[in-house]
Amino acid sequence: MTTDHVPLDDPEVLHHILATTDALLLDFDGPVCAIFANLPAQHVADQLREVLAGGGHRELPAEVEKTEDPFEILTYAATLSSKDARYIESALQAHEVEAAATAPPTPGAHDLIKAWHATGRRLAIVSNNSRAAVNTYLHRHDLMPLVLTVSARTQSDFELLKPNPYLVRQAATILKSPPWKCTLIGDSVTDIEAAQAAQTHTIGYANKTSKVSSLTTAGSDVVVTNMANVLRAI
Repeated sequence: MTTDHVPLDDPEVLHHILATTDALLLDFDGPVCAIFANLPAQHVADQLREVLAGGGHRELPAEVEKTEDPFEILTYAATLSSKDARYIESALQAHEVEAAATAPPTPGAHDLIKAWHATGRRLAIVSNNSRAAVNTYLHRHDLMPLVLTVSARTQSDFELLKPNPYLVRQAATILKSPPWKCTLIGDSVTDIEAAQAAQTHTIGYANKTSKVSSLTTAGSDVVVTNMANVLRAI
């Protein structure tokens, strides 16, 4: 089955992509777990707005005032000053680490990580979430030995987050794999854009029906609606 010529849950296409992949790159929130499932993103966004208010930024643009996306607030803070950005990033990181401690796994994700590791090939997490949060989750589920590296957010430069290809390229370099031998699994358009810019293969994970269209339009090589479908294709 295809949507606009992008295969959907196609086992043959998935098998072909994975058979020619040396290094698998997984986005974190979505393909691995639902990080804010037990600590709603709306609550985190509200807390970040309070941090901004405490720093004297009480009048916010309408889109920042109403957003439920903490990353949009982080992006806005970076336009104010490096100091504001650091405060917001630190607060966001603290909430992410808290959320990672109770985040439920995505069905099939852990089995996929274990099965991929069993093939002797390399795997990395590539995420706009903080490295501390990703590491918290991996430690909690004893997955650290199976993940060669975590290419994720630090306080260095927020402009390097996806859709910038920096994190994808960083992971490929650490894994010592050329980009065209890597495949990124991501659930957002920014994941696909970053992977395309880095010249890796892409598998779009549509964990919501609405994402099938957006990931297809973004140009994913294939779209899946269940991580177990990827596991079966290894």
